[in-house]
Amino acid sequence: MRLSLRRSFRFVLVTTMVVFVMLNLHVLYNAPPGDGSGDDSQSSNKGLHPNYMGNHVQHSVAGVPVVARLSVAITPKAPRPLHTENSNNVSSSSANKTNEKARYHKNISVSDTEALKQEVKRINAEQHVHNLDKFGLSMGPDSLVILVQVHDRAEYLKILLDSMRKVKDIEKSLLIISHDVYSPHLNELVESVDFCPVMQIFYPFAQQMYTREFPGEHPNDCPRNAKKDEARRLKCNNAEHPDKYGHYREAKYCQAKHHWIWKLQHVFEDLHLMKGYEGNVILLEDDYYLSEDFIFATHMLRGLRERDCPECRMLVLGNYDKNQNYAMNGAKVERAYWISSKHNMGMTFNISLWKNIKSCIKEFCRFDDYNWDWTLQHLSMKCIPDKIRLLVMKASRIFHIGECGMHKKAKNCDPKAKVKEAETKLVENRKHLYPNMVSVAGDSRLKLRDPKPNGGWGDIRDHDLCLQYFNTSFVT
Repeated sequence: MRLSLRRSFRFVLVTTMVVFVMLNLHVLYNAPPGDGSGDDSQSSNKGLHPNYMGNHVQHSVAGVPVVARLSVAITPKAPRPLHTENSNNVSSSSANKTNEKARYHKNISVSDTEALKQEVKRINAEQHVHNLDKFGLSMGPDSLVILVQVHDRAEYLKILLDSMRKVKDIEKSLLIISHDVYSPHLNELVESVDFCPVMQIFYPFAQQMYTREFPGEHPNDCPRNAKKDEARRLKCNNAEHPDKYGHYREAKYCQAKHHWIWKLQHVFEDLHLMKGYEGNVILLEDDYYLSEDFIFATHMLRGLRERDCPECRMLVLGNYDKNQNYAMNGAKVERAYWISSKHNMGMTFNISLWKNIKSCIKEFCRFDDYNWDWTLQHLSMKCIPDKIRLLVMKASRIFHIGECGMHKKAKNCDPKAKVKEAETKLVENRKHLYPNMVSVAGDSRLKLRDPKPNGGWGDIRDHDLCLQYFNTSFVT
């Protein structure tokens, strides 16, 4: 009897010790990473946190100021939002996915202009990229950055994004949406993108935030059609600076040119992901519809340029021809010099051409035309060495569906008919998409000329603001 009790006690004691050891081992191996006081810089979590901070932009995390410089790779201790970058391959841990959408849902009234200015400043500095945890990101020479300029047409933007969803290999591209209106609805549309990495940037001098001051409409600005003598009597702000046709500035028209040059400067010069990037950036607008082989055609054009047109510094994916013959022209390319009315849809280029544009920035900011594309044609003719030579697809991979916009007002602004027309065209010609090779079918015979400026850009305040994006001035 005593022997049996002794064996039972020994069995209970051994079992208790085993359970105790197993519980301690479970706690040890399942503790969250970074909780201890030791250095976890060798942690396996070496991906890029899905958020970015601007150079020298400080954030306070648990009372500790953090400065992120993207030249230094940092592996964060969870959950501190430190940031790192690799210029070739960028990936993201999903550990902070739950915080991703909250960053764009602050309760800001769009009528609170000071709050909007601060929010836009914060977003631009942070350089947050959605969906990195899902797709990662390669920023090599074969990559493609898609840069879209957006105003306030949510329906058009939705159509563009829906067409992008169908594009082959879209998940390998970085999509950047550049706004000049802060709108919760537009933000939600962009946040709903689940097919590629996407970033939002905001033009920081938009009319929406400067409702009663330049670059918006100041109450004492001169009326558009006032004569110069009348403007002087009125003592309005810009009385001495009408355009070449005697008209005074209209902020809503000036904004598009400001936004266009600012977004290029911000993307090529300020974004950390773009440092050292030598691949292509393609410029789109919110009222476009894309073919499913849009990216495929871009890569085919790039290969053709390397083989047959090394002097071509731009690739163009879209054209405005009313009759699109894919059976005949699906794999054909035209060589041309840049003309604003022909080659402004789907412009694709790299940092080399950007440097040419930037070297002509004073001419860009001075030229009395509120259209960025006419201004660019002037630069090509008068400032950029050897003009802008390009290759353009003869069968368009982009469709312009905008029935109403800055220059065009129609009775019916519903884009559904245009979308249906584009979809039908693409379905009927699907067998002519994805060509095995593309070839130069000839050179454009369109006559080149330096465009006559359209005016609308005579105000010296616009010139100065344009130059401020580049930290320069007219005085050199």
